[in-house]
Amino acid sequence: MKIGVVTFPGSLDEVDAQRAVTIGGHTAVPLWHGDHDLKGVDAVVLPGGFSYGDYLRCGAISRFSPVMAEVIDAAGKGMPVLGICNGFQILCESHLLPGALIRNDHRKFVCRDQRLRIENARTPWTSSYAEGAEITIVLKNGEGGFVADVATLDRLEGEGRVVARYLDGNPNGSLRDIAGISNERGNVVGLMPHPEHAVEDLTGAGTDGLGFFTSLTPSIVESVFS
Repeated sequence: MKIGVVTFPGSLDEVDAQRAVTIGGHTAVPLWHGDHDLKGVDAVVLPGGFSYGDYLRCGAISRFSPVMAEVIDAAGKGMPVLGICNGFQILCESHLLPGALIRNDHRKFVCRDQRLRIENARTPWTSSYAEGAEITIVLKNGEGGFVADVATLDRLEGEGRVVARYLDGNPNGSLRDIAGISNERGNVVGLMPHPEHAVEDLTGAGTDGLGFFTSLTPSIVESVFS
């Protein structure tokens, strides 16, 4: 499968994401923030970093990049989209996901290996995991606190749209320890930790993040497009 990885001005992890896509058995297709088409990809990854320097708000300017018009349209038709860290922020700014990401409650940048529990293994990005699986991947953010009103939080919980939850302490003040969520259809997932930094034993926190890239299969993609 062809998975596009978008580079915005200020992206840091697009090369890591491309490598993770390749290790996951797919073809990585570089996409530029100024592109007006998605080059025929089957899915899209919005990587981490500090797009447009995080001016205004994290992801607030990237949301208006030409490529995001294409991503928003494709996501509405069922294309799988994964936003990692800054990519999660962009998805919220684009209203593809509810809520917002705000400054960590302790006002410090956090960088550590983070344990998570996979709460929803039914998305195109998490189907390689068992429901309730506990994994360790890298977390690095300064504005990673997920917030939403109570009604939205209750809806996310009730509809099974919390994809991953922090274990062993909340690293950034995210409400209800939420580390990742999905849209109603399940094809769009935002995740604050970085699975692309945990795909090889040689470096990082091991290979627990690889499942986010091996989960995509033609049958999975076909099911969310139907």
